[in-house]
Amino acid sequence: MEKEKLITLDHISKHFYLGNKQTLVAVNDVTLDIYKGETLGVVGESGCGKSTLGRVVMGIYHPTKGKISYRGKEVNLKHTKDRYNYSEKAQIIFQDPYASLDPRMTVGSIISEGMEIHNMYDREKRQQRVYELLETVGLNREHANRFPHEFSGGQRQRIGIARALAIEPEFIVCDEPISALDVSVQSQIINLLRDLQKKLSLTYMFIAHDLNIVKYISDRIAVMYLGNLVELADSDEIYAHTLHPYSQALLASVPIPDPDEEAQKKIQPITGDVPSPINPKPGCPFANRCPYAMDVCRSESPKLREVKPNHFVSCHMVQQQEKV
Repeated sequence: MEKEKLITLDHISKHFYLGNKQTLVAVNDVTLDIYKGETLGVVGESGCGKSTLGRVVMGIYHPTKGKISYRGKEVNLKHTKDRYNYSEKAQIIFQDPYASLDPRMTVGSIISEGMEIHNMYDREKRQQRVYELLETVGLNREHANRFPHEFSGGQRQRIGIARALAIEPEFIVCDEPISALDVSVQSQIINLLRDLQKKLSLTYMFIAHDLNIVKYISDRIAVMYLGNLVELADSDEIYAHTLHPYSQALLASVPIPDPDEEAQKKIQPITGDVPSPINPKPGCPFANRCPYAMDVCRSESPKLREVKPNHFVSCHMVQQQEKV
């Protein structure tokens, strides 16, 4: 059975113009599909553009180039009507549970705000819906009259999840939703997100640093480097048969609890600094840190191509090997 495409990103780029003829390329020519009911994990080093990509998908940032389609229909998020209609179907859970909640609003007001904007229910029904959502995310209805500063980080993130669920979206961008939380709380939030996905048939774009968490929650994984999508495949395939040198090094950087296994790692973590995303040079963005870089890597940017069924890689070396 063919999977249903929910969101399509078609050659999406996001540039920030800094003046003095300088351009910061945060996202560069990303094309991918997000299928209904799946969790697409997005990973990469800090500054690789994964959070910017999530914000472009949500319409918080407008793409410099490319287009976004929802259920096969292009949405122009610069237009108020398109943005209003799209926000009924797509929501976001932010990274920082402290900064993303208005400290002057009660929890009940925070959760019900979206319902009011979209004219959902009458006042009594909205209040009842707030209570239901609080209980759904593991809080109590009594919490509705309190303010965000009265809650812990994990509780605040649950409030953020309830807010995202309030208008019954199909798609949620989870922008590093656990990175600001204590380790003891992270697994609770991850399991809550998984349970909600099954219960409400949600689709996630899950952005994170922790590769173990991404493997646990994701159906497919997209690896980004310096604004570029360098590898895309099913979660098990990425971990079992990683092809891009950067993806291999990224996985090698994950510590193994067994000291003997850790010492026997064949792939060493990459060295050197990430190049500046300001006015990037031609060629593969990973060329200056890649141990396999060839002349073509420094002059020609590789395109993302399918080298195995449902396994896409942007690497000259890998693409040449697969042709042999």
